[in-house]
Amino acid sequence: MARLASAVQHLQDLPRPVVAFARDFADGDRLELHSHPRAQLVHTISGVMAVTTTHGAWIIPPRRALWVPPDVEHGIEMRGRVSMRTLYVAPAAAAGMPTRPRGVAVTALLRELILRALEFPMLYPEEGPAALVMALLLDEIRNLPDEPLSLPMPIHPTLQAFARAALKDPADRRELPVLATAFGVGARTLARRFRAETGMSPGAWRQQARLLAAVSALAQGSGVTTVSLDLGYETPSAFIEAFRRAFGTTPGRYFD
Repeated sequence: MARLASAVQHLQDLPRPVVAFARDFADGDRLELHSHPRAQLVHTISGVMAVTTTHGAWIIPPRRALWVPPDVEHGIEMRGRVSMRTLYVAPAAAAGMPTRPRGVAVTALLRELILRALEFPMLYPEEGPAALVMALLLDEIRNLPDEPLSLPMPIHPTLQAFARAALKDPADRRELPVLATAFGVGARTLARRFRAETGMSPGAWRQQARLLAAVSALAQGSGVTTVSLDLGYETPSAFIEAFRRAFGTTPGRYFD
């Protein structure tokens, strides 16, 4: 990974507004918390990336991406074999874009533009077809639709431990009073503080954690019935309905 870090650092200094970069990873590979002066569109054409920042946690499957503003620390865990196809955007070119990480849906046009950008030399001519493609990339990024792929992370250590336990075992269906006792805090206190720090109740947060785990499993080839049972849903139909409410479509159509 040291060689990768050196390559990424080199990209930060290139005198171009957008730089495209491709890298393949094995299942379980990790990029520890790091930051860089350029913004980044974290995108994969295969495999799933679990991205963490100080703002929250994201699951990024194919056809989705995470916008990471300049200088925001982020770490990435690879689930399955990941083919990362990413963009680094200079701060001046990222002006007016979101200043917090944002999950987005990758349009068919953007996907093709990224692949086209990877065919150009990194020091592409500043006028001509390459420059036009990069300008179109920036316009497309500015207009990408949001995608509900995130979980806000609390700051307090006890609440963080509660959240990380839920992420580690999203199928855990124990009631909040039982879980709160395990973390040495009352259920009402935990619920009040958790909502204050995340804007979500513990129950809604755990439900979103289950659905993001479902997206990850589906992207890696698991079937709907298997995913629903593994995550503790009573029936596949209950899982499908919860998924549809969250993402606006069924699990079977989510990647179409």
